[in-house]
Amino acid sequence: MTVRDAFTRTVHALRSRYGEREAHNLARLLVEDGLKRSLFQPERLLTQAEEERFEALLAPLRQGRPIQYVLGEAHFYGLVLEVNEAVLIPRPETEELVHWILAEEKQDALTVLDAGTGSGCIPLALKKKRPAWAVWAADVHEDALLIARRNAERLGLDVHFLRLDLLDDSTWDELPGLDILVSNPPYIPPSERHLMPPQVLQFEPESALFTTEEDPLQFYKALAGLGQQKLESGGRIYLECNEFRLHAVAELLSNYGYRSLCVQADMQGKERMIRAQKS
Repeated sequence: MTVRDAFTRTVHALRSRYGEREAHNLARLLVEDGLKRSLFQPERLLTQAEEERFEALLAPLRQGRPIQYVLGEAHFYGLVLEVNEAVLIPRPETEELVHWILAEEKQDALTVLDAGTGSGCIPLALKKKRPAWAVWAADVHEDALLIARRNAERLGLDVHFLRLDLLDDSTWDELPGLDILVSNPPYIPPSERHLMPPQVLQFEPESALFTTEEDPLQFYKALAGLGQQKLESGGRIYLECNEFRLHAVAELLSNYGYRSLCVQADMQGKERMIRAQKS
């Protein structure tokens, strides 16, 4: 089997599930990241071990398992991060949140917390670009923190990780004073499950996706309270939001006393991010 054969077989196997364009993207990732082979050498023969690995990677892709979980890694803001089913797959929209923070925050000595860190994608990207920042990351799930810590160690980035239940304010005491609070919290009520891709529902952790139906803003209320308690005067809060509830989040932050609210659209033109300042 050649590199070209592997690519073509993958496209044929996946196009009915994902469509032509996404099947080509997945085939490229399987060959380049999974087999470590270049598509610029299409006639290169795979070894027997590579053919066996190809078959082992293709099988779960046929079943709809996300390729990031199949490969055990995801790309985020120039970093390659370990991921598994304990953490969400980092999204391009979250890269935009990181880019916004870096574009706005130029100071050298800032203390930053990412609440609900998952794989650690946000704090690790920030620390990579702003090595002088004191970066903290918290999550309620130990299995997620294990992945985040491994990512930090492998990348050689000094981020402080701790277990914290955002919804339990008694666990906030270990945190330092903050200049920036950032979060991409759970924000999808169960009634919106039908809007989500089936592979997300089947494989990604529900606790990182869903809030309660009764209080879809529960995590934003906790973040607003945490910011009021831990942000220094003039500190900023950056949040990724459900596009259908961004203005409700803005109203919530205003009611908590935040000012200088600014809304940012993502690459698809959806208003998904908000920044506010503690007065």
